[in-house]
Amino acid sequence: MRSVALEIAVQDAAGARIAFAAGADRVELCQALSATGGLTPSPGTVDAVSEAAGGGARVAVLVRPRPGGFVYDSEEVALVTSDIREVVRRGAGGVVVGAMALDGGVDMDAMRRWTDAADGAEVAFHRAIDVAADPVRVMDQLVELGAHRVLTSGGAVRSLDGFAVIASLIERSAGRVQVMPGGGVRVEDIARFVAAGADAVHLSARAASADVSPSGPGGGAAGFDVTDRAVVEAARAALDGALAGAA
Repeated sequence: MRSVALEIAVQDAAGARIAFAAGADRVELCQALSATGGLTPSPGTVDAVSEAAGGGARVAVLVRPRPGGFVYDSEEVALVTSDIREVVRRGAGGVVVGAMALDGGVDMDAMRRWTDAADGAEVAFHRAIDVAADPVRVMDQLVELGAHRVLTSGGAVRSLDGFAVIASLIERSAGRVQVMPGGGVRVEDIARFVAAGADAVHLSARAASADVSPSGPGGGAAGFDVTDRAVVEAARAALDGALAGAA
């Protein structure tokens, strides 16, 4: 049977434990996901999630220094380089990064530095590809860089709406870079992505916490996101069903 990975975005060790118990193959670790789209987690969080995963091999860590666009100056590139080295030193199996040039293509110099810093750990290119002027050209650049996979919504808010672009990326990759749909993926979308040849699917599987502790101007909005076990379980079942049907 063909292998398609289920990746769940998590923000803490509790989320990682839930994701793996419910059938995830891998987690992407980040912080401030709903507010910013994800930022670099703390070293302590990397350690805690790696421990929850039984080791860092199934943990991909987002390394993104700030919210906003994906064009970085030299100081930011150096910071990400340092953070990548630290994440890999702590045992993470992969890093998730992305840098764009002003012309709408990949910042190849930044990505080469970051790939070198990963020192053999898997390198995934994140949804920076979704702002590219020509995503198919970006796929060629990722092949040149030796990237392991790319996370994409096909340039749409919801991945299913970017299905045609994702299918084109899968065709262009021809197995050289894994293509992983992500961004608004719902359980009912999974079978279609599997049929198109996706190598993995990515869900945030978020739910609002039941936190009722006081918050205020210095603490942001009340509550926070948690990983929803039921959503992960449903995604696992949908993925297994789609793979069985394709066998």
